[in-house]
Amino acid sequence: MRWMSLAAILAAAAAVYFVTRGDDGLHIHMIIATALGAGLSVMLGAALMSLTFLSSGSGHDEEAHRTADDTIIKDDEF
Repeated sequence: MRWMSLAAILAAAAAVYFVTRGDDGLHIHMIIATALGAGLSVMLGAALMSLTFLSSGSGHDEEAHRTADDTIIKDDEF
């Protein structure tokens, strides 16, 4: 997550740079909203991707793909 925090900061800085480059009459609120929007979007994507890998590694994905035939105990299995 440290690397993704750095990527979020770089994405926010790039977004602010491109927004301020296009218009001279920007308010500080627009710059703050752009930085927060870009940075938090990158962090949200990183968090969701981390949860995907965590779910895959812990075995929860296999549990979700079980069918009814897998969970029914048959008479010959006792």
